[in-house]
Amino acid sequence: MIDAIERAFHKMGARVAITSEAHRRWNGMSVGDEFLSLNVRRDSVGEYFTINNVGTELTVLDVQPKDRHLLLMSREGKEKHKFLLGHDERHWFVAGIPESKPVSNVRDAKLALKPDAVVQAEIGIKTSKRDLHRNKARQRQGEWFFVPDRYFMAPKNWKNPVLKNEPISRGRGSKPHICQELYRSGGETVYVSGSTQLTEDQYTALNDKDRRSRNWTMMKRDMDVWVKGTIRHPDHATLVLTDWCRVYSNTEHLSYAMRNIRFLD
Repeated sequence: MIDAIERAFHKMGARVAITSEAHRRWNGMSVGDEFLSLNVRRDSVGEYFTINNVGTELTVLDVQPKDRHLLLMSREGKEKHKFLLGHDERHWFVAGIPESKPVSNVRDAKLALKPDAVVQAEIGIKTSKRDLHRNKARQRQGEWFFVPDRYFMAPKNWKNPVLKNEPISRGRGSKPHICQELYRSGGETVYVSGSTQLTEDQYTALNDKDRRSRNWTMMKRDMDVWVKGTIRHPDHATLVLTDWCRVYSNTEHLSYAMRNIRFLD
């Protein structure tokens, strides 16, 4: 099994290190009582994938060498989970696929990662154009999709103004994308410190010592967001949005592996 997986990664143009170290966790997932962890790390040669697998059956379902993507499935008893691994602009990545989506190849996986609003926006777009970073329906930067909203006008409200150079992120230590202009509506207030997120009630319940012992940042999660202007991120080419666009994250947070990821602003 290990040889077959290594050959698939090599075919994709990537290096992979496969281990079976119990009780060691990077950014991964638990499957039943066993353990599977997937990550991208870097050494003196460059980036490579790591798979820490203890007792889980792994199968590569599809490899697309030209596209530099592959679809990996883990199986533990009747439980199955799928992951899209590949290269996006400058770096390798791992994305969990929602279990509710029927996925058997790389193309299916890419479609499964698109939110419904993006799928609807792309109706009428040629199939060959739907996986591009930019098409007539939307633009993409990493896990974020930006769909033009010609009906949106940012309200001139001093209590809820258009924000400048505002970050958006998926939490859990991910590097934020910086938006030149951003307007948000709704959502839930949370207090964030590292990978910890607390609701207002949970934060209020902390004693003074716990509040002072960590640096807490007040943020919003799961809000409606529109952006305009430049969208910057160190791992991606800068986008320039001339019109207001509605922001949508990919559906990775709906997968079991990434169930704790939330949209933060």
